[in-house]
Amino acid sequence: MRNDLLKKLGKSVLRISTALLIILVIPALCYWFWQPGKDDFKFTYPHYNNAIWLGHGWLGDDSWFARNKRNKENFRSTEKISALFKKLSENKISTVYPHLCPAQRNGNIPPYDSAQMELFLDLADQYKIKVIPWVGGVLDDSARIANKSWCKNFANSIDDMLKKHPRLSGVQVNIEPLPSGNTDFLALLDDLRQVTKGKTLSVAAYPPPTRWHQYPNVHWEHDYLNRVANRCDQMAVMMYDTAIPLEKFYIKLIIDWTKTIVDATYSTNCEVLLGIPAYDDAGVGYHHPQVENISAALRGIAAQDLKKKARGIAIYCEWEMNETKWQTWQKFMR
Repeated sequence: MRNDLLKKLGKSVLRISTALLIILVIPALCYWFWQPGKDDFKFTYPHYNNAIWLGHGWLGDDSWFARNKRNKENFRSTEKISALFKKLSENKISTVYPHLCPAQRNGNIPPYDSAQMELFLDLADQYKIKVIPWVGGVLDDSARIANKSWCKNFANSIDDMLKKHPRLSGVQVNIEPLPSGNTDFLALLDDLRQVTKGKTLSVAAYPPPTRWHQYPNVHWEHDYLNRVANRCDQMAVMMYDTAIPLEKFYIKLIIDWTKTIVDATYSTNCEVLLGIPAYDDAGVGYHHPQVENISAALRGIAAQDLKKKARGIAIYCEWEMNETKWQTWQKFMR
């Protein structure tokens, strides 16, 4: 009787061990051997337009420095600006998006320092770098796009800035969050078209929906991507904040997103830049820097044969870059 029980127990242990092997070990091995993405990149400078988002200090007025207890000397000298542009030029960055958010409650963009703007443009010209201020704000708070008066003031404020500083290459509109299908945003872009003629109207756009991060207010459907692309000259698609905990799944999502984005915009005249993460906001839940990073994003993008479907890469953001991250970037941009 005891021997029979031991035999049954042994068979049960064997079955359980086999089941655990199938459930745990085999998937782990599959993940280990799975290699999505590529380790080299196809964009050849200067045929493509790479961009980077910059902080507020480069154009901000005195009141911003006072409120935020920041040192103007870190931004306002010829030496500091030249060092920035030299670094970016060496790394094949040809467009910058300096921060001019959030908009004020009445729709006006925040104050900036005009003398600094002109100095910034002087030095940008020397390095052949395009300057496209990043404007917008938080939906229904600093960005009240359902309010016609707000939209009018926003457009007029941008018009004033472009006329006062004609060497600006355009503006980039970034409103967060922004649900797919929002028609107020489409109407705002139509209004901005009228004041940005001859300039670049850029949009910080959202990637397609994903099962990993099911928040429709930060993902745009294929049709909406196309509708926005038809109303602007450039889209920098923010391909991050996915909440994915494993790097290879993020790489695979970037592969899929890249294809969807270029397919959605291919029939338009919109220049597409693919936005990649360089920031380290660990612990926020929707971003894991060991997963979402420059290397993983570029490996995913490189897996697609983009040719002229996408015009470049946009890095978020300059103030989070360091020498290690620049070295990773250089590996893919050789």
